[in-house]
Amino acid sequence: METLQVGMKHTAEREVVEAMTTKRGDYRVFSTPSMVQFCEASAGELVAPHLKPGQGQVGIVVTIRHMGATPMGKRVRAEVELTGMDRRRLSFRIRVFDDVEQVGECDHDRFIVDLDKYQAKLKKKIEG
Repeated sequence: METLQVGMKHTAEREVVEAMTTKRGDYRVFSTPSMVQFCEASAGELVAPHLKPGQGQVGIVVTIRHMGATPMGKRVRAEVELTGMDRRRLSFRIRVFDDVEQVGECDHDRFIVDLDKYQAKLKKKIEG
């Protein structure tokens, strides 16, 4: 985690497949829940190489604005920037584009967790 720095950037691309769409009239378009997942995953991709063994990450805040429709079969691109760090809390600004225009923007926070502690807490919850 020590190698993470504010200002770091990452770009991710995906094809909009049917599972990522909702139906609008005669068309299937990139859904807002899929945009949220794409933004979270793209920020996670920036962070992952910088984690120590035994560390993981979880999303804790997502504020999204879906600004335009992207038809199924087109590609979307997330441009991710790490904009803030407060100990283990990381903040990101993400802009989402298709091949025509910007279609979304997102502010997203993630938290670095110790996997042993996280899984122990989850196991306790599952076992009741």
